[in-house]
Amino acid sequence: MRYAVYYAAPADELLMELGGSWLGRDPFSGHDLTQPTVAGLNAETVRTLTTDPRRYGFHGTLKAPFSLKAGASETDLVGACENFAAQVAPFFVSELSVNRLGKFLALTPTVPEADLSAFAGLCVRAFEPLRAPLSDADIERRRKSGLTPKQDGYLTGWGYPYIFDEFRFHMTLSNKLEDESQAATLKAAAEAFFAPVTGPPRQIATFGLFTEAERGAPFTIKKIFHLTGDVLPSAASALEEIQ
Repeated sequence: MRYAVYYAAPADELLMELGGSWLGRDPFSGHDLTQPTVAGLNAETVRTLTTDPRRYGFHGTLKAPFSLKAGASETDLVGACENFAAQVAPFFVSELSVNRLGKFLALTPTVPEADLSAFAGLCVRAFEPLRAPLSDADIERRRKSGLTPKQDGYLTGWGYPYIFDEFRFHMTLSNKLEDESQAATLKAAAEAFFAPVTGPPRQIATFGLFTEAERGAPFTIKKIFHLTGDVLPSAASALEEIQ
């Protein structure tokens, strides 16, 4: 069993409904969904181009997948999530839009968002005491992507290389796209499909605890937690107050 703390909204929010439909799976129920028609690409191609994010479920990474350390339980983790949610205040990002992130397609903020980056950093720190160390195999797998020395230090110290100043929030919409024509077609379709939730400011008021029953299994959402605290993530004292 592995767990992850991801940005996700309640099941009835349009962002989650659109994200689940785009990827072809409901991360709450685990049920397959019919993906939208993409002009210029057949249904099989669209499904093939979204296999990886479909397994993880529509989300934005905050605390990357991890196993619990010896002696820690799921109850401990849920309690930590509840405690965290009770301290952090909801906040706004200016907007999300469909962008290329390297060779991937993703929903990302249009401009840097201090509260969002700080929120992710708080998540990394808050749940670290419950994380089991990575296996040697996991470390070597990550290193194959070509990490910088700083990223490698984050990997060995915190279990994930893209945190703190290396973090960039994204809600992945595709596999790595090697064909530029397919990438352009899929991007245009995603821009139209997600138009109802892109553009205006968005409040970040929740996060989700995701579970992976066994390695390679689809991730599902165990619970959505609502932020009810009074500490904005970017507040200077937040890192000291939330552990």
